Amino acid sequence: MSKKTKNKSVNVNNLDKNEKSKTTKDSSKFKIVFGVFAKIISYLFVIKALFTIYCIYLVYVSLTNVPDLPKVDVNVRWGVDNNTHDTRIRPYRVIFSDAMESEIRALFEDYRLMERKIKSFKNTAWTYGVHSDAFAQFFSHWIFKYKFRERVKFLNKYDHFLTNIQGLDIHFVRVKPKADKNVKVVPLLLLHGWPGSVREFYEAIPLLTTPRPDYDFVFEVIAPSLPGFVFSEAPTRPGLDTYEMAIIMRNLMRRLGYTQYYIQGGDFGHMIGSHIATIFPSEVLGFHTNFPVNTSKLSLLTWLLGGLLWPSYFGNGIEDRMYPLKDKMEFYLEETGYSHLQSTKPDTIGIVLTDSPVALGSYILDRFMIFTNHTNKFEDEGGIDKYYDFDKLLDNIMLYWVSGSITTSLRIYKETFAGSRLNNLAQVPTSVPTWALRLKYELFQHPDYMLRWKYTNLLGSTNLDYGGHFAAFERPKDFSDDVFKAVKAFRNFK
Repeated sequence: MSKKTKNKSVNVNNLDKNEKSKTTKDSSKFKIVFGVFAKIISYLFVIKALFTIYCIYLVYVSLTNVPDLPKVDVNVRWGVDNNTHDTRIRPYRVIFSDAMESEIRALFEDYRLMERKIKSFKNTAWTYGVHSDAFAQFFSHWIFKYKFRERVKFLNKYDHFLTNIQGLDIHFVRVKPKADKNVKVVPLLLLHGWPGSVREFYEAIPLLTTPRPDYDFVFEVIAPSLPGFVFSEAPTRPGLDTYEMAIIMRNLMRRLGYTQYYIQGGDFGHMIGSHIATIFPSEVLGFHTNFPVNTSKLSLLTWLLGGLLWPSYFGNGIEDRMYPLKDKMEFYLEETGYSHLQSTKPDTIGIVLTDSPVALGSYILDRFMIFTNHTNKFEDEGGIDKYYDFDKLLDNIMLYWVSGSITTSLRIYKETFAGSRLNNLAQVPTSVPTWALRLKYELFQHPDYMLRWKYTNLLGSTNLDYGGHFAAFERPKDFSDDVFKAVKAFRNFK
């Protein structure tokens, strides 16, 4: 082998060694980089897992946290003259004046002249709102068959009163039973909502104040008009939400001499009654609701998850009233526009409704139609004549009209939903014994297990396969029967 060939061979071997060394070094570097990268990835996974756990913890705390009750001021003043402390209980009478009747008839004539210009579409029923043909029948009854003097006499069949609570004149109906000494008379606070009034309870009152063979008690009924509703004075400044109304209603019962009593409520009356039970649990002997909802965040999330995962399990026997989620969401989007308007610009729509009895009547009538049974909107007549006598509906509308209170009543939406106290109070459990009445077409309703998160002593519930939002107004007998049954359970529990 020549010297050149030997040198060439040596160079090749050296080259192979260098390449191998370089490859080994590159491999080591790759392993180091890969190892570092793998560690970074593992750390990121750990951080992500910890962050996820932390987020879940925050959600859990948010859903289950029990906040402190707001500071209770039972003496806050809401009226014009806050220096006068008048504790009198003054008799009151509902008045339909001749001038008011003449004014209404004149405004009716204006509507009759333009009626042909606002004809509803054919074959649309109430899907566009109040149908003009159906309203024409209601309107005709209002003009020709509603006997103003007879109806005002009917409205005064029970004793009405005014008393000043925290600077506001609060109106209430008070009916005492005729019972012998063997029957215990117990106080019952009846709380209405919007667009209702004390008129909702007129058919139920005699059923509640008449002794029954199987019960050793009977009710004395106190049915107030909420502040800003009908004949109860409205506040002169913002801030009177359902929490503050609860304090006023509690102070009203104190004014009447009751330190302990039962409460029944629906709609906003449910919220106010629930607040009283939460804030003053030692004073409330029992709470009956026909608006069986738990408005806590946990309940809302559970309802949504139930619709996505397992409706029959989460619904717990009332799934047909809570789901399908898609149908419910579509219904709420379509039918809660009024709530959004009243929660944001109550005075704007209030001016319109205060200007015209026809506007007021049609607006309230539409809500009674939908809230009683949402399928009514597919019927040409709105289905209202199946559930209510026209005079009953007109009595309620007239109470708003003669008092000029529609605007101030609408403000309860803005005051209540603008703040955080409603959500905070929903998170605070109450031990007051509770009973739920579920009517089939109630707007919102939750099963017993969800109600017990809020009402820890839910003693029972009643499910009816009929009826809607206005239980006492639409079904006074079923309503009264259930109140008696609930209070019997409360008394046995105590």
